[in-house]
Amino acid sequence: MPPKPTNAPEHSSPSHKRPRLSPSSQRTQSGGGYTKIVLYSLAFLALQALALLTSPTYIEAYALPLLARLGFKRDLSGPSPFNTHPANSQVINLLDSKVLPVVSPPTEHSISDIFVPPGSTFESLLARPFHVYDPEFYAIIGSRPTLTRIAHSPIDPLYHEAVVWWVYPPTDEVFFCQNAGAKDAGTGAKKSAIVQKISLSQAAQAASAGIQNNTGVVKVETVASDPPIINPNGATNYRGQIVFAAEGQNQDKASEVVMLNPLPPYNTSSDDAETSAALLNNFFGRQFNSINDLAVHPVTKDLHFTDVTYGWLQHFRPSPNLPNQVYRYVERSGLIQVVADGFNKPNGITFSPDGKWAYIADTGAAQGYRFPSDPTLPTTIYRYRVNADGSWSERSVFAFVSPGLPDGIHCDTKGNLYAGCGDGVQVFNPSGKLIGKIFVGGTVANFQFALNRMVICAETSLWYAELGIEGVAITDL
Repeated sequence: MPPKPTNAPEHSSPSHKRPRLSPSSQRTQSGGGYTKIVLYSLAFLALQALALLTSPTYIEAYALPLLARLGFKRDLSGPSPFNTHPANSQVINLLDSKVLPVVSPPTEHSISDIFVPPGSTFESLLARPFHVYDPEFYAIIGSRPTLTRIAHSPIDPLYHEAVVWWVYPPTDEVFFCQNAGAKDAGTGAKKSAIVQKISLSQAAQAASAGIQNNTGVVKVETVASDPPIINPNGATNYRGQIVFAAEGQNQDKASEVVMLNPLPPYNTSSDDAETSAALLNNFFGRQFNSINDLAVHPVTKDLHFTDVTYGWLQHFRPSPNLPNQVYRYVERSGLIQVVADGFNKPNGITFSPDGKWAYIADTGAAQGYRFPSDPTLPTTIYRYRVNADGSWSERSVFAFVSPGLPDGIHCDTKGNLYAGCGDGVQVFNPSGKLIGKIFVGGTVANFQFALNRMVICAETSLWYAELGIEGVAITDL
């Protein structure tokens, strides 16, 4: 038996006994405790409700649409208790356009026409270019997103594809290429498209002015690769350098995958100057059609690329010699393997951050110069499961895009997928739901993350954005 406390009395006496409470007093005392618990609980719930009701997510998704239906209007031009989202963003309510007063016929509104929602104008969509289709998009753009046009070419589509961030200190540069095969560029059969680059520090300087159109601050430099990359299109980081998809030229210059040293002298050859740095230029002796885009699997580091007939459709490559397919190249063994087919025109390619899923953009509706565009053909992003042995399976539709085509595609660190489309960069969550757009008012062929920064190639305009999320890190591949 444990000893008694030293301060305990030896014998009980009436003077040491507590007074006995009556039953009614006991109920009063215990009732007071219950009352406090209830009051504390109600106060906690009230604070939670207040936090919910004043959150930007709730306001944008529920409160404001309800107020609008009750006839209340709001002015987003200045601050207000309900104007909680970034000043250069706006909510696009899908309910407002589910039934339109007039639905234009296909001759007036089709694949290439930008949809302007009711209550908006083209100018208002440009003025606040971050379009929120779902509250999830707020996590993408953050509290202070920026979008700045940093370069412009009146006619020549200088800002097209092959957007790659090269982070080698102290350069911090982004590479990209001119449109190969475009009539306004004069490239393709007689002249190759060029590779170019910009400094991201200059781009940030242009954005710091706080205006949407600030060209002239950023210097766009031509990268004189040696030997030249013939009609470059896609590109990505690979083994400490940049690997390009060269579409080729006419019959004699085959389409190939070429390595570029991102530092002067920008060589595309090995130590022996006569030896090309091409990683791959044939499939068992057969020329590829025109290799379009590339991506490196984040786990296996195997190189994957799409091959499509656009070189022929744009009159600078011979008749197709292979089906439109997706290939896997394992450099350590030389394996070249078809992992997916059945496309109309496979184009952009990317992987989820964990490498479990592959995404392919099919731009079948675009027929080049040989045939008119066909809006009944795919403008679709497909998803595949990547198996442990490198094969692909379980093809499914991830998203169908409008307006325009889903060209370049990339993921952020959370698995959201971004696609260059006919009105800008469209953003889909991992389930394929459209959650927002970075609206530039025209076609975006490709783009690339540089941490939370993004360089956007929109053919005749080059844009720079700062967001609240980072892209998948690919600089160490």
